[in-house]
Amino acid sequence: MGTNDGGRLFFRSEVFTPAARLRRPATGLTVREEARDIPVHADCDVLVVGGGPAGTAAAVAAARLGARTILLERHNHLGGLSTGGLVVWIDRMTGWDGSLLIRGFAEELLARLPADAVAGPPREAWGSRDAATAAWWALRTAAFHGTVTHSPTVCPEHLKAASLELCAEAGVELLFHAWGAEPILRDGAVAGAIFESKQGRRAVLARVTVDGTGDGDLYARAGAAFADDVDERDIHHCMNTSWTWGGVDMPRYLAWRAESPGEFSEFMRRGKEAVGFFDKAFASWRDDVALFMGPRLAGYSAVMVDDLSAVEVISHRLMFAHLARYRAEAPGFEGAFPMLSAPQLGVRHARRLAGVTPVTRAWWDGRVSAEEIGVSPSLAPAFAPVSVPYGAILPVALDGLLAPGRHLACDATSHSFLREIPQCWLTGQAAGVAAALAAGRGVAPRAVPVGDIQAALRAQGAFLRLPAEGSAPASFALHND
Repeated sequence: MGTNDGGRLFFRSEVFTPAARLRRPATGLTVREEARDIPVHADCDVLVVGGGPAGTAAAVAAARLGARTILLERHNHLGGLSTGGLVVWIDRMTGWDGSLLIRGFAEELLARLPADAVAGPPREAWGSRDAATAAWWALRTAAFHGTVTHSPTVCPEHLKAASLELCAEAGVELLFHAWGAEPILRDGAVAGAIFESKQGRRAVLARVTVDGTGDGDLYARAGAAFADDVDERDIHHCMNTSWTWGGVDMPRYLAWRAESPGEFSEFMRRGKEAVGFFDKAFASWRDDVALFMGPRLAGYSAVMVDDLSAVEVISHRLMFAHLARYRAEAPGFEGAFPMLSAPQLGVRHARRLAGVTPVTRAWWDGRVSAEEIGVSPSLAPAFAPVSVPYGAILPVALDGLLAPGRHLACDATSHSFLREIPQCWLTGQAAGVAAALAAGRGVAPRAVPVGDIQAALRAQGAFLRLPAEGSAPASFALHND
């Protein structure tokens, strides 16, 4: 745990800080863009901008409630970082007792994957504290603090396909290769978004818009308040391009790590000395594929194009520097070859919404919010599961928009786990339900009774701890301070 940081750095891990971070100086020049009429591409009930985990879950949840839903995605696939970012190690979906907490859309999506596209402990092992079992799964990113968890590693292509199937079955209208550029504002509320594409600049009008960009791009440009503070000692602001290698023997490599820890430590030391930052290979969904989730690059901004470009360059160079060392020295990697560098940059943090009810460290005491929209596993066994409130995805002073995913409202420490893929599925599903209800009733999302959102989430399989007849706030007031 960090010192002199107010408990902010719950976990520290090694990060890579380059000697120089080059950003081109501001020119001070501007050009004037002529006023023009923008064609309206479509008019819908719910517009979801960003097809990552949160956006895909939101779109499916909204469409299943009968809302005409359009999902706008800048890439050629759904899943965001869970697919295009190669974050295929899905973090913990169970509590420390082994109970499944992240359910609903997330559970349904993973159930669509064929058996050979998923690696992880069997259900009967979830929550096991048997030392030998936990040690075996710890090497395969599915046991932490001596406890086996449901943290599956999945094939990204199958996850893309399953996401597409769920959208198609729900009736979601997909727009790929379309970059959500600007929110449309009417009377201070979001009324859709403008996107850029090969057809040029076009617009989608919507009764409710879901910002699924992950970086808060829409709500920031709409004027909503947010936090963007980072600590360069903390991995949760770092960025990198992940990659996979084929032609490996992961069981042999993992056995070497477990049985020869001194040799492995020396291998890592020599690699760091030669490369500057040297990362461990992780198991994937196949024994012949290795996954690298780093090196984690510190000090870059996820919303500055020069920084994003620099991270891509450094990450790709580091991939080949790693490859040479692993081929030469690591058992099981003699025939390794570059398989795929992630087409999406791995961003952990850009902005955090100023929301009606942000999640803070105080929420780790086991309290159950009356506005609970889901339950997240906690960061460590010392803490209870965390109740995620509706107000965490609801801007304080902006109507017409919901903001699920890694840019939700929370403090920096809670962000370390609320940004993960399962939590994005959780908040995305809730946002889609709330957006559909608001659009169908012709009201702002903050005016939808939370009890109605909870009832719809239960009907879609989500796990909530409040009894069905429990009381909940009727609505949220708009704050303009």
